[in-house]
Amino acid sequence: MESMVFSSLPPDQSALLGVEPQYGDAAEKFTSAFLKTSVPKLGTQDLEDVLLHKAVVMQFARQKKMKGKKVSHRGLNARERRQLKVFELKPEHQKYELFLPLHDLWKQYITDLCNGLKPGSNPQMLQQKLLKADFHGAILTVVRSKCPSYVGTTGILVQELKHIFKIITKENRLKVIPKRNSVFSVEMGNFVTHIYGKCSGQVALEHGRTACFA
Repeated sequence: MESMVFSSLPPDQSALLGVEPQYGDAAEKFTSAFLKTSVPKLGTQDLEDVLLHKAVVMQFARQKKMKGKKVSHRGLNARERRQLKVFELKPEHQKYELFLPLHDLWKQYITDLCNGLKPGSNPQMLQQKLLKADFHGAILTVVRSKCPSYVGTTGILVQELKHIFKIITKENRLKVIPKRNSVFSVEMGNFVTHIYGKCSGQVALEHGRTACFA
């Protein structure tokens, strides 16, 4: 083992590592100094004993990183969202014209989603697409409701929650319409979609008019 440690490097390895080969006493002194630096916990006698009995595996000592406190990325729960009024639309933002660009984006989105909304479009394909469609920005009209005062209300859908639709009318009034026992219509080119708020997960098509359930 000692002869291998003190043996000279081949010329090609010396050139690759950029190390000048050492000979005789110089080589021995260089090796001893290198081992003391690389393995500082061992003395001279210990180094000689290690070289005689087993190989020394030298590793680069990395500086330990200080562990900081982990930052939690947990989102807001329902109570915190209500306290912060995350879902409330400020009065100064309750203007119909502010949501017209959103409506234009929705029309382009639904047209692309349904491959152009052509008259000859496959009804089954439209049903599957509308099941997963996002209606934020669509113009909804209440065509049936358990509460007669809601019938005829028309506006842009600005927010959908689990049980309600929030729509902004042309009169700049924010209307909160319950989904339950209500039917909404949405015009999409040559098609009219009916959204039934009393059940979910179903889509039907009758007489060229698409119906979906929210």
